[in-house]
Amino acid sequence: MYDWKDAGRISVLLFVSSLILIPLAATVLGGFKTSGELRVSPFGIPDQWHMEFYGEIFADANFWRYLWNSLLISLLTVFLTVFMGAMAAYAFAQVRFFGSEFLFSYMLLGLMFPFAAAIMPLFLTVRDLGLLDTPWGVVLPQVAFGLAFSIMFFRTFFSQMPEELFEAARVDGCGYIKFFFLFTLPLSTPILATIATFVFVQSWNNYLLPLIMLNDRAGYTWTLGAMDYRGEYTAEWNRTLAFVSATLAPAVVFFLAAQKYIVAGLTGGAVKG
Repeated sequence: MYDWKDAGRISVLLFVSSLILIPLAATVLGGFKTSGELRVSPFGIPDQWHMEFYGEIFADANFWRYLWNSLLISLLTVFLTVFMGAMAAYAFAQVRFFGSEFLFSYMLLGLMFPFAAAIMPLFLTVRDLGLLDTPWGVVLPQVAFGLAFSIMFFRTFFSQMPEELFEAARVDGCGYIKFFFLFTLPLSTPILATIATFVFVQSWNNYLLPLIMLNDRAGYTWTLGAMDYRGEYTAEWNRTLAFVSATLAPAVVFFLAAQKYIVAGLTGGAVKG
């Protein structure tokens, strides 16, 4: 018997997927079209595949510099956010101390603080620290704004670990720090991958913060490089789309590779008691 509920779910999933995949496919295909064909058929298959536009992008030294700057900033942001967030969440989940709930609630206020409202204070602070036009001028604010999100998810995950596991380790002389590195982190691969993926994609696509903190073209991320490239080829949207497609690829690959861990991290626990 045909299940209309399953058919409805599949239809909704296909519709939502098309809203994401069609613009993405149009962007990738646009890099293979001439300017005239792009104006006439922006969503169609190219009549003739022009590989030279992507070839020019990959041969451009600026492309690789923008890519490296984005990769460096994103990886530093992921490492610091995940490591610091995991340690803080572990303390909130496993260590009992006075004022822990108040401090946890206070840290979660960062989720309600709009990023744009902090641009001016952030700029002045980064300038006073001498970090303008450096990767740390982008990395540190991203870590600060990402900690509340990571601590919230890590704490929920760590709280599901049974007390018996820690008690058994403590009998064997294992303290909080040793337990964190030897047991908690190895058991937390799904949530680690989940947080790392979200932080990486957000950092990779960040435009406003690099725009404010980076003035030297040598330190531009790919998001700034795209606008710079758009200014260099004002009327050549095919080259611009080729540049955007090539620079989006790492984030898409990273997300797809960690997809199964994301699902496990959002729906499962580390240990079933």
